[in-house]
Amino acid sequence: MVRSRIEAVGSYLPAAEVSTAELLGRLAVDAPLDLERISGVRNRRVCAEDEDSFTLALAAARTALDNSSYDAADMDVVISCSITRIRDGEFCVEPSFALMLRNELGARDAIHFDVSNACAGMMSGVLVLDRMIRAGLVRRGLVVSGEYITPISDTAVREMSQKYDPQFASLTVGDGAAAVILDGEGTEDDCIDYIELNTSASFAQLCLGMPSDRSSGIALYTDNRAMHNESRYLLWTTRQRDFLTERGSGFAAERYDHVIHHQFSAPAVEFVAKIAEREFDAPIPPALMVLDRFGNTASTSHFVVLHDALKQQRIASGAKVLMVPAASGVVAGFLSVTLGDLRV
Repeated sequence: MVRSRIEAVGSYLPAAEVSTAELLGRLAVDAPLDLERISGVRNRRVCAEDEDSFTLALAAARTALDNSSYDAADMDVVISCSITRIRDGEFCVEPSFALMLRNELGARDAIHFDVSNACAGMMSGVLVLDRMIRAGLVRRGLVVSGEYITPISDTAVREMSQKYDPQFASLTVGDGAAAVILDGEGTEDDCIDYIELNTSASFAQLCLGMPSDRSSGIALYTDNRAMHNESRYLLWTTRQRDFLTERGSGFAAERYDHVIHHQFSAPAVEFVAKIAEREFDAPIPPALMVLDRFGNTASTSHFVVLHDALKQQRIASGAKVLMVPAASGVVAGFLSVTLGDLRV
């Protein structure tokens, strides 16, 4: 049986940094809530004038290729997963980001397409590539995303007018990019164990990105109270518990070493861990986080965390990592990966 594995991972973060205190100081109204305390975000990276979604994605892809045994020309497929497809000040629909990245990288023979699934974008790209490899359609490929998402913070700063404002979550985002290379050389000790995603459309209206209804900017409107509650978090635990039961396993039996949650709120992640411990009737491994330093980097967040943890030598070869998405839509699910000897 062909198994896919993560063969290489890369990330890129802009050098410029903005603190939460500095961002709140730009608000036209008094600082609404203690954002740093309730989100866990102390700083976030922001694009310079010559950076955007495309340049970030390209830099992350090149980093992943630098860490890989493959060259760009070896890629059979390039999948781009950015929410913010911004290049040279324009939002690009056609040609696809995947095509432009393929051409810039020199992956001449790679098929190419974009996948968009909000903050579960890269997770969705990995799912598609995993299935393509296991089906024998391709041997290896690149999944990449670059997010120039801080313009929604700029809109929120201009427009927020009350303490409980639907644009409040926009103040937690940061710019960043990540890339991952998968191939079909997986073994029991180095493979994607499984990946499943599900969408619960009944929650879809709780988090919407769109043009602002008050200005020319891009905005994100979130009902935080409805979004961050137990019923929404149970979408993950219920689905994974059922999945493991069908496999004749359980959460404790999987022996995860680390968990990586979508980087949206440190207190919320702690709350989710308590719910998961109750639902799985098992201890929950420690969560790897970069939220305090980089903020919520949208579709790239899980792999920004993974790359950072590998760079900081917080993950050893052979570690089993569980990634848990949380995205508008609403998208939940899980990715279990056993990591080989990755170079960063």
